[in-house]
Amino acid sequence: MFFSRFTALGASLFGLLLSAAYVSERWAVLTFTLCATFTILGLLDLHQTRHSVRRNYPIIGRLRWLFEEIRPEIRQYLIESDDDQTPFSRAQRSLVYARAKDEVSDRPFGTRADVYRNGYEFISHSTKPKPQADPDTFRIAIGNAETGSQYLASMFNISAMSFGSLSANAIRALNKGARLGDFAHDTGEGGISRYHREYGGDLIWEIGSGYFGCRTRNGNFDPIKFADQASDPQVKMIEIKLSQGAKPGHGGILPGEKVTSEIAESRGIPIGVDCISPAEHSAFGNPLEMMEFIAQLRALSKQKPVGFKLCVGHPWEFMGMVKAMRETETYPDFVVVDGAEGGTGAAPVEFADNIGMPLRESLLFVHNTLVGAGIRDRVKIGAAGKIVSAFDIAAVLGLGADWTNAGRGFMFALGCIQSLSCHTNRCPVGVATQDPLRQRALVVPDKAERVRRFHHNTLRALAEMTAAAGLSHPSEIGPHHLVRRVSLTEIRLFSQLHMFLEEGELLTGSHDRDFYSAAWKLARADRFELAS
Repeated sequence: MFFSRFTALGASLFGLLLSAAYVSERWAVLTFTLCATFTILGLLDLHQTRHSVRRNYPIIGRLRWLFEEIRPEIRQYLIESDDDQTPFSRAQRSLVYARAKDEVSDRPFGTRADVYRNGYEFISHSTKPKPQADPDTFRIAIGNAETGSQYLASMFNISAMSFGSLSANAIRALNKGARLGDFAHDTGEGGISRYHREYGGDLIWEIGSGYFGCRTRNGNFDPIKFADQASDPQVKMIEIKLSQGAKPGHGGILPGEKVTSEIAESRGIPIGVDCISPAEHSAFGNPLEMMEFIAQLRALSKQKPVGFKLCVGHPWEFMGMVKAMRETETYPDFVVVDGAEGGTGAAPVEFADNIGMPLRESLLFVHNTLVGAGIRDRVKIGAAGKIVSAFDIAAVLGLGADWTNAGRGFMFALGCIQSLSCHTNRCPVGVATQDPLRQRALVVPDKAERVRRFHHNTLRALAEMTAAAGLSHPSEIGPHHLVRRVSLTEIRLFSQLHMFLEEGELLTGSHDRDFYSAAWKLARADRFELAS
């Protein structure tokens, strides 16, 4: 065992001595150089005190770090199966790549899915399919038609991703793709940059707790700056971000050394100064004040649709917001539900893995609460969280969503290879980096066209799926059209698996639904905290 531990070091020493004896030979010079290098490394390993493996196994122990470094790539390219989701499977990524490139995404020789595994899902088809609808008609009206401020949104849009998290070329390509395909591009909480404006694609302006683009010097909301930005015709809707799926309830900081002149310009902050995103908003402190803030933004934006995004946490808090809506008669035009499976450039492990409600449960809860409070017809619902395929869209539509957003799906369309290096500034394809040389690899005209094609081909697949189910429009998809396997011998409709409230039942108390009834009683319009 002793000799095996020091074999590499011993071999290096032997080669060093042997080559020294023949130093006049050409081969000996190279051998001497290599052996001297390895000998020095081995002696350093023996005398260092930080790593036990290297101390016991000089030179050889270094291989452990080498293999750990390349393990993700080895796993992704050689070992991972088509259905291993880490976090997106090869099959999901391949589907996006094919649709973005306008390649055939048909599959030969039948399904590769195990249709008898627990959790397998499908949409039931009709014996009498409908003619396939035009995907360009898959739109949803958001806002108040009486004030003329409605936005006719696509049922599939780009989710919130900020400039700073994404490169300038990535923002350009996404926005140009959105303009070419006539769908919306959410700015993310980083504000509206010059790159969002370059191609004129429709924008959903997301406003987080940092109020980037509409903030005072001390970080509070500035109504004058907001009104100026919101007046831009390119801004179609305003979205208040309460929380995001990957790190709900967590603020953020962009160190001053990363605050470039471009980021400072888009966020309205000083260059080189730490940029703070607080964990909570300063413009309101309870649900009633939140409704006042929504009314203020609507007035300042001249009645453009205003809503909010959240990852659902304490159920009584959202129910408190709904009670405040009814009490003030101020209704947001929309709510975007972000599932805990949502993505981010970086998040603490515990937040990414163990905080926040998954999308489907969140979506169903928000839909049921609005129905139970009798205001579902006043508020539209968007859904975001690992949506890349037509079936992903259909599944959330069946649980109550009116439209969907995708972030990482459109990143794949840009060429993202899921290298999991978003937080390092070393993105190999120029998507999630501020390095000008790296982002040069992302050619805007080509990638913008891929963004457009991914959107179009996904909605075309949704049109085919909807027609096969005997429906004329995706908005007709209900929980009774979707099916999940729950055991080897049993399948159930979503309508059988999930509870769906009746219109206004939370107000009348006509049913005693343990979870919903109890949470509704705890909710307060004047505070987010539990009622005492």
